[in-house]
Amino acid sequence: MNQKERTEKIIEALDKEYGTDYICYLEHKNALELLIATILSAQCTDARVNTVTPILFKKYKNAKAFAEADLVELEEIIHPLGFYHAKAVNIIGCCKKLCEEYGGEVPSEIEDLTSLPGVGRKTANVIRGNIYHIPSIVVDTHVGRISRKLGITKKEDPKDVEFDLMKKIPRDHWILWNIHLITLGRTICKAPTPKCENCFLREYCPTGSKNLNRGN
Repeated sequence: MNQKERTEKIIEALDKEYGTDYICYLEHKNALELLIATILSAQCTDARVNTVTPILFKKYKNAKAFAEADLVELEEIIHPLGFYHAKAVNIIGCCKKLCEEYGGEVPSEIEDLTSLPGVGRKTANVIRGNIYHIPSIVVDTHVGRISRKLGITKKEDPKDVEFDLMKKIPRDHWILWNIHLITLGRTICKAPTPKCENCFLREYCPTGSKNLNRGN
């Protein structure tokens, strides 16, 4: 089985196991809320972010409110999420630029999104995929790690992984690839102790096969 055929089998198995519905684990009601939540999710779990954002979005209802936020007050709210100072500075800076250059609205073009403070390609692609439904591959730690374990890419840099996967994953599965691999990474293919014996992809995974053979 060549790589293209194996990738097709992996996608087919992921669809069968997890379905094809688009799921976003960060709770949000609009583009701005998802943008802020994604900035906050750096080095933090989505579940923990979701415990803070209801308070945050009740206090700051739009980009203007965030842009005019008192830094110390904002830091106090997001303190439990870690790296709170840098995140607060980025959120305020991001929303100031949204107000000054985009009328307080979140843009859809990746060049515009990545020009915002605190927004890299990962965050930009989360917005493009979940809000604007533009096919995008989001490379977080799960996507990069599991894509390498499955032998679909050998790249290490997230941007290189993104562009490599765009060549190998069908465009209609770019968003699903992220959703599926996050789910797999949180439940079965955990780091550093994957449950290879329970994995429905084990017959297509070179790393999983080695782990199983080592255990026998």
